[in-house]
Amino acid sequence: MDLVEVIPERLHMLRFPIGQAYLWRDGGALTLIDAGHAGSAAAIEGAIRSLGLRPERLERIVLTHCHGDHTGGAGELAARWGAEVLAHVLDAPVIRGERPVPEPVLLDWELPLYTHALANLPEAPATRVDRELVDGEVLPFGDGAVVVHAPGHTPGSIGVHLPAHGVLFTGDCVAAVGQVMLGVFNVDRAGAVDTFRRLASLSPSVACFGHGDPLTSDTAAVLLAAAEAASADPTDVT
Repeated sequence: MDLVEVIPERLHMLRFPIGQAYLWRDGGALTLIDAGHAGSAAAIEGAIRSLGLRPERLERIVLTHCHGDHTGGAGELAARWGAEVLAHVLDAPVIRGERPVPEPVLLDWELPLYTHALANLPEAPATRVDRELVDGEVLPFGDGAVVVHAPGHTPGSIGVHLPAHGVLFTGDCVAAVGQVMLGVFNVDRAGAVDTFRRLASLSPSVACFGHGDPLTSDTAAVLLAAAEAASADPTDVT
């Protein structure tokens, strides 16, 4: 796992072989956005300690959606340190193991990527969800973190917007793999395009993706252009 500083004293990216998570700091109080794949808890704890921070100050784990590369470490971390686990009301039953993971509607070019991802991703354990979120809720970190319901990738995908800091966590709704683009493996591609436009309209100065490096320069303009391109032809990846 790589630990990458995004905003000094505030935000770090934790990059795993597949996907990534983000650690937000409010002084010593910590919030984790996503939690990596199963077995990631020890690496996440190590990263927290390497920053001179205390894992017992991890107050919450916000899951952007129900896929195992984002939920896998959440249960172990929450059990060790008492962190609250939060997810959207529509994805919470999947995370708990009460419903199956929704199947994506794959384009032809996505099929080999999806097969490769499944083959290399450990199965995520069922994980408790302590708080079910809805669109527009404001969470007590980052001087007011706004939940943005962002369906399309999964029914209960969310973005997390920190207006006071100009930061947006997109989950897998948007990716930055070679270029900023619509995320892959969507259950509703048209809905995902609508979500992309909504997230871009928030005009953040920093965008943090579920896959790919954060965008910290010309962020609002790049997101808007990419959303417009996806809207013009949502099957185009060139």
